[in-house]
Formats: sequence, structure tokens, C-alpha cells
Amino acid sequence: MRARALMLLVAAMTPVACQAAPADPAPSPAPSSPPPAIVRSDGSSCPDHPTPACTGALRGTELTKVALNTEDVAFRVRTSGAVLDGVHVPGHLLIHADDVTIRNSVIDGDVINADGPQSFRFTITDSTVGTTGKCEPLPGIGHDKYKATRVLVQGHSDGFRVSGDDVEIRDSYVKLCSRAGDHSDGIQAYNGGKGLLFHHNTVDQREAKDITAPVFLVDEKSRDVVVTDNLVMGGTYSIQVRNARGRQVVRGNKLVDKSWVYGPVDSECARTEWAGNELVTIDENYRVTSIVGPLACAGES
Repeated sequence: MRARALMLLVAAMTPVACQAAPADPAPSPAPSSPPPAIVRSDGSSCPDHPTPACTGALRGTELTKVALNTEDVAFRVRTSGAVLDGVHVPGHLLIHADDVTIRNSVIDGDVINADGPQSFRFTITDSTVGTTGKCEPLPGIGHDKYKATRVLVQGHSDGFRVSGDDVEIRDSYVKLCSRAGDHSDGIQAYNGGKGLLFHHNTVDQREAKDITAPVFLVDEKSRDVVVTDNLVMGGTYSIQVRNARGRQVVRGNKLVDKSWVYGPVDSECARTEWAGNELVTIDENYRVTSIVGPLACAGES
């Protein structure tokens, strides 16, 4: 019995091996920034909505100046399938042939595809339309059957005109001006047609004085109008979408808070697919700095 007690005493006095404290878990890697929304071949980019930094003619391009061939004020394209790449048009550009491509170019005036009752299909990409030295009364780009991508429109009272079918405008930036008596709009439908997509653009109307709206799509001849993921500011009522047949979609847009004259919205709520629109604040580079709250639809149906 005494021997057993002695063994227990010895066991109690034997040092216990120390166990290392569990290591702290490795810190989680910091979340990576989301990839830029727009990246171009010249290295320019925008983290979210388009700005002058990622639209317009590519940086470092050596432009070839073309001679005006129509009344000394315009350059007219009459060849189907023509490509204008890296050119400077020191006036208006008239598209009078189908399937014309304009890219990486600067047009000092308007880009218009109407020739009397006819109009012609074209695309314009990575190009600058207008100058900062004057304010043109006509739309920067119109009228139908065109696709515009990463275009910078400046020095125009109206940005884009929609007067027919099949218009798609993406990733573009519009800085509006106005003259006395103008009714400036970022995009306007007039005798519109079927199939308009206005997606992920920035329209700044804050410095224009004679204004209607950054988004003014109220034409009764329009059908299937989709306005999504845009950043807009300014106007009397900033977002005006109504009267179109078919679908009217206004989704995921951001409106700069208190940038309007009378109110944020005057749209046809009962017939519009309205969702996910927000009031925001931005910095001088158009970066969203805060979400003020949801942007509700308002207006008589």
C-alpha cells in the first residue's frame, strides 16, 4: 500500500510536457479590388462608369486629317463597308453608305447617317465627337441603325438621337452644353423605332442651362426601350421614360442626388420595369462615394 502511494506521488511530481498554444490562424488575404469595368488597348481604364479617361480616341494616336468633301463643312462617306480608323474629321461626318465603321477617330462636328428619307447602318467605337470650343445645336450622333461604344461626346446640346430602329449605346460618356433656347438632352427619341439599348453610360448635364433631361425617351413611336446601369446627373426631371410600346425597362441606374431642377424622375411607372435604381453622391472623377438611397419611380401613368 505504501509502495503504491509512493508511485502516485512520484507520478504527480513528474513534469508534464508543455503543449504549444494553438497558432493564430493566418490572416485572410485582403479582398482584391474588382477588375475595372472598362479596359482599353492603350492601357486606359475606368473602375466603374465611363469617364473621359476611358472613352474617346485612344491615347497617343497619330491622327490623319481628312479633307472635307461636302460644302467645305463635312466629310461624306459613300462607300459601303468603309473603315475610318485613326482619322481627324475637322467638321461633320455624313454616313451615306451601309456598314461603315468608325474607330479611334476624332470628329469635330456631328456624326449623322440620314440622307433625306434614307439612313445607313454604322458603328462607332473609341472615338471623340465634338470639341470643347463651341456648342453644336444638333445631336452628336444619330439617327438610327447604329452602335456606339466607348464614345466621348462633348460640345453638343444633344448627345445621342434615336429616330428609328436598332440603336445600341454602351460604355460612353456625354458632357452636355446648351445655347439660349436649346432643350438639351443626353439621349432623346424623336420618331423613334424598335429596339433601343442604353447601357452603362455617363451623362453629365450639370453645366448646361437650357435643358430637358439626361434621359429623355418619351416618343410614342418607340418600341422596346431598355435603360440600364447608367450614371446620370442634371436635367429638369433627370430620368423621363414613357409612351413606348412593348417593354420599358429602367434598371440599375444611378442618379446624382439633388442634381436636378424640379425632380429626379418623371416616368410612366405602371408600364415600366423599374428596379434597382439609386440616388448617389460622386467625386470629381465620377466615382460613387455614397449611396443615398433607392430611387423610386414617380410620374403619372
